[in-house]
Amino acid sequence: MSRITIVEDDCFMREELADILEKEGYEVTQIRDFQNVYEEIQKSRPALVLLDINLPQKSGFEICKQLKEKNLCSVIILTSRIQIEDEIHGLKLGADDFLTKPYHKGRLLARIENTLQRFSGFEGILKGNGFYLDKHTYTLYTGNCSKVLPEKEGKILEVLLEHSGEIVSKEDLFLMVWGTQVYVDENILQVNMTRLRKTLNTLGLKNMVQTVRGRGYLWNGEE
Repeated sequence: MSRITIVEDDCFMREELADILEKEGYEVTQIRDFQNVYEEIQKSRPALVLLDINLPQKSGFEICKQLKEKNLCSVIILTSRIQIEDEIHGLKLGADDFLTKPYHKGRLLARIENTLQRFSGFEGILKGNGFYLDKHTYTLYTGNCSKVLPEKEGKILEVLLEHSGEIVSKEDLFLMVWGTQVYVDENILQVNMTRLRKTLNTLGLKNMVQTVRGRGYLWNGEE
């Protein structure tokens, strides 16, 4: 089943939503750090986010805008704000649906299912500057060419694309690609990065990955 991330600062409601979704078979993550909501969502890599608007540190509208600009996942806004202006604003920012609290369980689940089905054909595709990456097979498509990447190289490219324009530290790459920040030889990362760059170069995607000394790597390709 798909992974759903809940962004809700009301602890009781967050736990209630998680319980409902888990009973339906969804994999659920909950955001509890409201200072770094966008970053936490990126790490959890969900298919869909249930997003409240009234959050402690940053407006849900702003987070929705960030998520949809990067096309990271589907977004359903779930809020107690009932003004039609809020719904219109959320939809214009790219939200895929808008529901008000208190929600009806059956209606919520139906909206989630419909949203996931609507975008299931695109869920595993990442778009770059002139190419696409299939996250399931790590196949890179550009022009009339395609190239299946080895798993680690594919995961590195996936992470860099999902954090396009941001510096990704080596520690974060270890965690998101190898699943740990401990006992990973840095040379392994460098070897995989060199191979990935060579593959990108052969496909005409030159100088896309920049090394930022002392900080990590940056994807340079602009969409």
